Parts: sequence; C-alpha cells; structure tokens
Amino acid sequence: MESIFYESHAGSWFFLILFFVISYFFTKQKITLMLQRLFALIMIITGIGTLFFYNFPLLYILKGVLAIILIAVMEMLVARKKRNEPQGGLWAACIILIIAVLLLGFNVIG
Repeated sequence: MESIFYESHAGSWFFLILFFVISYFFTKQKITLMLQRLFALIMIITGIGTLFFYNFPLLYILKGVLAIILIAVMEMLVARKKRNEPQGGLWAACIILIIAVLLLGFNVIG
C-alpha cells in the first residue's frame, strides 16, 4: 500500500508540472488548467497518505508545506498571465520552490 501512494505521488508531480507549463503558455484553453488542478489534488492526497505510512517525519511535513505553497504560486502565475500582470517575483519563487521540493523529496537535503 505504501508503494502505491509513493509511486502515485511521484508520478503526479511530473504531470502537475507538465500541465502547469501547458496552461501557462496556452491561456485560451481550459482543459489543461483543470487537469493541473486534478493532479494537484491527487498529489496532495497521495502525499498525505505517504506521510501516514512514514509516521509524519518533520522533513516531509516541511516538504508538504512547501509543495502546497508551490501549487498556490503555480495558480497565481497562470492567473496573472491571463490578466497580463507582472509575474517576475513569482517565477523566482516557483523555481526556488520546485528545486527545494525536489531536493527534499529525493532525500538530497536531510
């Protein structure tokens, strides 16, 4: 059961970032934005399941908090792109958060 949560969680990250990039560059369509939100939900649910099996280690709780902030930043980037608002600082935050979450997820940090 633990493996199912972990593999689903790791795979949903790839699709979340893929649909984010597509949603960002093709703002006229809506399907990839909905798929981005679906995979964000899958990622959150499987992340909580994985935390449950690992007995809630502090480093993974930190990763989860950073991941939820990352999802919010992704949503803000897509929304600001649609409204033609500046987004430079959000891009910096998005890249830093992606790197931090990946390093924590693959045990490079910790």
